Amino acid sequence: MTDPHRPTDPSGLERYYVLTGGRSGPGGSAFSLDVATLIVTRTAPVAGMQREHEEILRWCRDPLSVAELGAHLGLPFNILAVLVTDLLDAGRVEARNPLSASAGHGSDLALLEEVLSGLQRL
Repeated sequence: MTDPHRPTDPSGLERYYVLTGGRSGPGGSAFSLDVATLIVTRTAPVAGMQREHEEILRWCRDPLSVAELGAHLGLPFNILAVLVTDLLDAGRVEARNPLSASAGHGSDLALLEEVLSGLQRL
């Protein structure tokens, strides 16, 4: 039951503020995330962990891009980046940058096919 005297927050900004402890962007770790960054779990969730952190760990048992993860969790990039950075700083996840064709490690076409495949699984 909601309080009729308390205004509702239809945009979800209040929820996001609570999820991130008031942070609007990632801090701590110098790692810069983008939508193609792959996240993979290094440890299992533990009791008392924030629910969203647990969900990230469960979804990322196999490498998952930040874009796919955001779609699964229904979170905007900047909020997800804060949560993933928390897990990176704690050593609970690993971030992997997709290899670029310019580095001689594959083609842009292969990366695009991988991203398309991931989006089709959604």
